Amino acid sequence: MDGALMDIVIQAVAGAAGGAGLGSAMKDLSLGSKAGDAITGAIGGGVVGQILAAVLGGAAGDAVGGAGLGGLVQDVVGGGVGGAVVLAIIGVIRNAMKK
Repeated sequence: MDGALMDIVIQAVAGAAGGAGLGSAMKDLSLGSKAGDAITGAIGGGVVGQILAAVLGGAAGDAVGGAGLGGLVQDVVGGGVGGAVVLAIIGVIRNAMKK
């Protein structure tokens, strides 16, 4: 699998976990189902993870000839946090529209 595609997959999976985790922890921001939280988180993780990779200059270990631990950590953290943040933003907007 291509390195860039692998990065996006890792970010999306981490984002799904971040979105589902935030949805479980903060019920008022949840979209109502684990699937909705996970899908929203996966989208957010992929997008925010790619933005983070562009800002930080890509994976730290790519120049050495491998994926590297630094790149993996960046993908997991960026995707997980990105998924949680996007779910939180959508949850706040959704709650504001209900009022």
